Formats: sequence, structure tokens, C-alpha cells
Amino acid sequence: MVATVPGSRRFEPREVRRQQLMDATIQSIARYGLSGTTMTTVTGLANLSMGIVSFHFQNKDNLLVETLAHLAEEHRRVWRAAFARAGLSPERKLWAFVEAHFHPQVCTREKLSVWFAFFGDARYRQLYRDRIRDIDKERWQEARRLCAQIGREGGYGQADPDEIAKSLEGLYDGLWINIMMYPESFSADAAKVQVRRFLAAVYPRHFGASFDPMADG
Repeated sequence: MVATVPGSRRFEPREVRRQQLMDATIQSIARYGLSGTTMTTVTGLANLSMGIVSFHFQNKDNLLVETLAHLAEEHRRVWRAAFARAGLSPERKLWAFVEAHFHPQVCTREKLSVWFAFFGDARYRQLYRDRIRDIDKERWQEARRLCAQIGREGGYGQADPDEIAKSLEGLYDGLWINIMMYPESFSADAAKVQVRRFLAAVYPRHFGASFDPMADG
């Protein structure tokens, strides 16, 4: 019988083990890409056995997709936490999406590498869509609803909420690329400035000079 050693990785809880493996997967994809990421690279980075990763995820595809699902859930938790604050105006809630995209917990070069690795691989792109569809749909519907509400309140008759929500999604992705590719000259704060300028051009009475991104509520 093997004695339990206090603090031993062998006896850590299931969710802790899964998190260790997903963290190692993020590191592996950032270093080696999707094609270069294997069960061996992941277990090596996690300092765990092959049997452990097989027990928790069965195979590489499950491990990769569940890692991306973890990142999507992380992003959702960030913007939902902001939404939970009482009395937020529609523009504050829309800005919460901006803050979530560039939150320090979400917007790291390693994590951005994972997103774009999936976007660039046809097979994994479909697996991503199948697994993350509901999360993407929820974010899209909420953003579109807020754009429509702001449009009505401000009398922005030419600002189609579908088009604005689509433009924001594209803007986030493009700014993520800049942060990943040019970290020495482009930051999350710079990205938020760019989104603010876009929103001010579309909704000047809501995101113009009187809007303070640092205000709480």
C-alpha cells in the first residue's frame, strides 16, 4: 500500500489535476502550436504521467478542446462578474465586454496563441464551434441587445445593432492579433483605447468625452 504524502501531486484533487493539464496544454500550444502539441509535450510540462492525462481527457482532441472551452468559460466569468454589479447602464455593460476581452486574466500571449491556433486549423475550428457555440451565442446576443438598447436611447437611427456587434467582434480579434504579434509596442490598454474610439464614433452621446472607462457603474 502506498502512503499518501502530504502535498504530493499524485493525490491532488481531480479539478486541480485537470487544471494543471490544461495550463500545460496552453503552454505547449504557445510553444509548439497545435500540430506540435502532443500528450508527451503536455505531460512533460505538467510533470505528470501519461496515464494521468489519459485518465482525465482520454485523448489529445478532448484535451485540446476542453482547454479552449476552459478559456471561453474564463472569459464568460469575467464579463458576467461585471454584469452582476447593480445599476449598470447599457453602455457600462457593453464596456464590460471590452474590459473582459483585455482583462489580465484573459489577454495573455500564451492564451491568445491558443485561440488563434484553433482559428487557423480547419479540423479543430469545427471542434471549437461545436463545443463553444452556446458561449459564443450568449455573448453575441447580449452584445447585440445592448447595441440595440443604446441605439434606441440615443436615437442613433443609422447604427444597426447587428453590424455594430459584428464590428466589435472583428475589432477584438484584430486587436488580439496586434497584442500577440507586437507586445513591445501594443498593449491591452492601447487596445481598449481603439475600441473606445470606435464606440465614440458610433455612439457619441454614450461613449464621447463624458464617458469615463475607469468609473465604476
